[in-house]
Amino acid sequence: MTFSLLLNLVVFAALLVTLYWFKKRGNSLSMTVLLALVLGLLSGVVLQNLYSDNQSAVSQTIDWINLVGNGYVRLLQMIVMPLVFVSILSAITKLHNAGSLGKISFSILGVLLFTTAIAALVGIGFSILFNLNADGLIAGAREAAAQERVLGRVDQVANLTIPSMLLSFIPRNPFAELTGANPTSIISTVIFAAFLGIATLRLRKDNADIAERISQGTESLNKLVMSLVRIIINLTPYGILALMTRMAATSSLTDILNLLNFIIASYLAIAVMFIVHGVLLGLSGINPLSYYKKVLPTLLFAFTSRSSAATIPLNIETQTNRLGNSGTIANFSATFGATIGQNGCAGIYPAMLAFMVAPSVGIDPLAPQFILSLIAIVTISSFGIAGVGGGATFAAIVVLSTMGLPLTLVGLLISIEPLIDMGRTALNVNGAITAGTLSSKWLKQTDWQVFTNNKAE
Repeated sequence: MTFSLLLNLVVFAALLVTLYWFKKRGNSLSMTVLLALVLGLLSGVVLQNLYSDNQSAVSQTIDWINLVGNGYVRLLQMIVMPLVFVSILSAITKLHNAGSLGKISFSILGVLLFTTAIAALVGIGFSILFNLNADGLIAGAREAAAQERVLGRVDQVANLTIPSMLLSFIPRNPFAELTGANPTSIISTVIFAAFLGIATLRLRKDNADIAERISQGTESLNKLVMSLVRIIINLTPYGILALMTRMAATSSLTDILNLLNFIIASYLAIAVMFIVHGVLLGLSGINPLSYYKKVLPTLLFAFTSRSSAATIPLNIETQTNRLGNSGTIANFSATFGATIGQNGCAGIYPAMLAFMVAPSVGIDPLAPQFILSLIAIVTISSFGIAGVGGGATFAAIVVLSTMGLPLTLVGLLISIEPLIDMGRTALNVNGAITAGTLSSKWLKQTDWQVFTNNKAE
């Protein structure tokens, strides 16, 4: 271990201790997470500039820092599938009848798909405003390699149809789905847990004693898993510090400047969608400012981790313990929102890329028929998009291939993918929380005492 590497790790350890003492002195989780975000950004920039002529030192340092960042993400990924399965099963067994599941699912999916359609329209709007197109984009070494990977994934979606996509949600082997073996494993696990929950409700009519024991056992297991979730959530500031340091230290300023127009357009579109979510909440009688104060730590983690799936535990915790949403609705919206109706990755991004690439094949992107078709395809294709880093690429491939457009642009934007993906993921997660919050309000299942009295931590 070189002296420079040792010095870098000592500084990083000092930053971790700083966060620990900051939280220990009574500061909220939100403030601690925000401090971690700022410290991570600053340390990453310093690291990149200090070793601008020695990239190996940066790489070695990041390898060690990744133990904290990737380790935290893995801990969250570790509990995602058990949490989804147990919490959905526990929530359904508490219901008096299975009929309410239909109302909950319809409401959540309706909000997710509606906001995705709006996101596609917003993406198109900013593409027009900034006059975005594929002209002048040059493929470097990274882009060329990425383009080969993109073209290699075409076969995976070339024969993809909406019926086959929907069929893939039904698990053939639920135990394999619990391992997260497929991109749609989360939805498949939800379906499996839902059927078990409905079976418990039916069993209650035939043998109430057995059904009650099953419910009690499930609830006990749910409390155990949620206790584990809270332990891991307390590690959030340290994970964000490491993830943000890595992002800032490895981002190329040249790549960012070359595609600055697209980056600005993307983030403005993302910002508008956050406003749209706030407007929908306000129209439903929910204070948007109070809402955003409570969800900030979860959005910051989504921003730095770039994983909607890994954010599911934080998502559910935020909805139930800070927003007062029904446990059933919180679990359904968090899990559905990780793979369906992602406003950023499956809404804004594919719509912008399709608009940019359309002129290269002689299509007028301003034609009303093209715009309406694009919005419809983006909305339908948002089913089953994996809630992990790279999900937007898959969504773009599905949309572009469905519309018969070339896929070259997907690879050309790979250099700025992590930077934009951070904002997209935060928007995805906020869309899921918004869907849960609105559905809980509409179905009159919100605990307003929790929403009103609990301060954002």
